[in-house]
Amino acid sequence: MADSVLREEREGAVAVLTLNRPDSMNALSRELRDALARAFRSLESDGEIRVVVVTGEGRAFCAGYDLKELAAGGEGSTADSAASDLEEAMAAFSGPIVGAVNGHAITGGFELALACDVLIASERARFADTHARVGILPGWGLSQILPRLIGVSRAKEISFSGNFIDADQALAWGLVNRVVPHEELLPHCRDLAGDMASCIPEVLRSYKRLIDEGLRMPLGPALAMEKERAIASAAATGAGDVASRRGDVLARGRSEDR
Repeated sequence: MADSVLREEREGAVAVLTLNRPDSMNALSRELRDALARAFRSLESDGEIRVVVVTGEGRAFCAGYDLKELAAGGEGSTADSAASDLEEAMAAFSGPIVGAVNGHAITGGFELALACDVLIASERARFADTHARVGILPGWGLSQILPRLIGVSRAKEISFSGNFIDADQALAWGLVNRVVPHEELLPHCRDLAGDMASCIPEVLRSYKRLIDEGLRMPLGPALAMEKERAIASAAATGAGDVASRRGDVLARGRSEDR
């Protein structure tokens, strides 16, 4: 990728996007927000990429918006089109997004992490929401997503104090799926992304959409939606295909047990 602020690597159906402003703790400058939005839109239109891993270069995952740029005013505003484009581009990506949190994820960087579907943390990861300390309200879902993920009281503790929580606390509270040694973070996330990418592509996309849309509904309508889509999916898939794939899955499980 030509943008020096963002590196893109591809391996099969998996793409890894690395925020590449280590001297600024990968702060989200307008240039980086633009680059990320373009990358996600490009990957969504690419028929080969099914899973994306997002990580940061250096000691930080992302330190949030670039405060120097914000202080200068002008196009660095948090309400600018680059911010909206990034939010929309990530939401529009139809495959799983794995956040490989290698270090500090602060405020806007915390929101970037929460925009991912699955979070894996390095032992060096730390999370903080400093919106109340710097004097702005969140606009990328943090106030709504975090309480649903870890519980209202825990989310309020994080957001009302501005204090950091470390990787182990994030794991205990259910913010991240697991914590791995720092040097194993990217290999682990690549392997997980590869497992996801090996699933049936159209079902993988539909499953993500089913979960995300259902979470926005009361339980009753969500269950009705699931049943309706399950019936449609079964009608579109032959019983022989399902039996064959189930056999492949069981064979894989027996192989891994050995």
